[in-house]
Amino acid sequence: MATGLCKEPRVSRYLLFATELYALPILRPLQAAIRARGGEAAWFLPKAAATHLRDGERRLADAGEVAAWAPAAVLAASNWAPHFFPGAKVQLFHGFNVEKRADERGHFRIRGLFDLYCTQGPATTVPFRELAREHGHFAVVETGWPKLDPLFAPDGGEAAALRPSDGRPVVLYASTFTESLSSAPLLREEIAREVASGERYWLLTLHPKSDPQWVAQYRTLAGPNARFVEADDLIPALRAADVLVSDTSSVVSEFVVQGKPVVTLRNRAPKPHMIDIQAPEQLGAALAQAFAPSPALRAELAAYADSIHPWRDGGASGRVLDAVADLLDGRLGPLARKPANLWRKWQIRSRVKRF
Repeated sequence: MATGLCKEPRVSRYLLFATELYALPILRPLQAAIRARGGEAAWFLPKAAATHLRDGERRLADAGEVAAWAPAAVLAASNWAPHFFPGAKVQLFHGFNVEKRADERGHFRIRGLFDLYCTQGPATTVPFRELAREHGHFAVVETGWPKLDPLFAPDGGEAAALRPSDGRPVVLYASTFTESLSSAPLLREEIAREVASGERYWLLTLHPKSDPQWVAQYRTLAGPNARFVEADDLIPALRAADVLVSDTSSVVSEFVVQGKPVVTLRNRAPKPHMIDIQAPEQLGAALAQAFAPSPALRAELAAYADSIHPWRDGGASGRVLDAVADLLDGRLGPLARKPANLWRKWQIRSRVKRF
């Protein structure tokens, strides 16, 4: 078993580790599952993000508090986790693989920090299992993604509240924050014309790390034909919308798992399930195609959804906890010692001090 994993009888304590606001909707379903099983959850996240915690959510302020609390596992919605925290380090991912970067720099980069990777579907499970055989110091279990548990749960009315009372079809616009890939500057005027026409109702949102000037620009479009939606929890908007307009954002994959059409502008790695356009003026025609998808497009949407996230039962969080228990109890087999990574570990200690 890897160094640092819990071997003694343990309290069911889990640390939810976040570096950005977008981690909150990934980790909150896990918090609910932990509590439902009688366990305890606490958060470790930057002070700026801590203001978004809710009543009853506990934050540990520093590494000393984490050590004293002694979690059995650190559940991380980030590409790193503090190696010196107690417990197994579990990678949950902050999004789907949308090929923003080459594999060796992006989704499949192995940093030597995690004991367990909880993958979302076959498209990520297969490559990570190959990497596990190569490296030997981590295990891989396909669990589905906790963030999507609410997507497949009964609707509590939040999605219905986002749809217009007159029954118009709904378009969700969401963009990546990566400046070179963002469609926000390019599509703003075209979307403004679509909103003004009133033919469809628009839900508008931008990634929390987007340039504030573009967030402000899209907020001005809110009115009788559009609503700006805060990006800290997009699940109701994903459920409410009939079609998504985006770019090279992981929200494309989050939307597609529902089998709904997507229009992308200059996607970095366009796929057959996308209606990818190269110029803003093509948006109107693409939307018409999206609202009347061909059988071939529907088949591509279904195939892609099955490859990235075949789990539609809302039970990913429970499977993550089961996988952690299997890891801690040795049922996933022995793991090799992780690499020393002295420079990276020094960087991580410096980061945690700034939290």
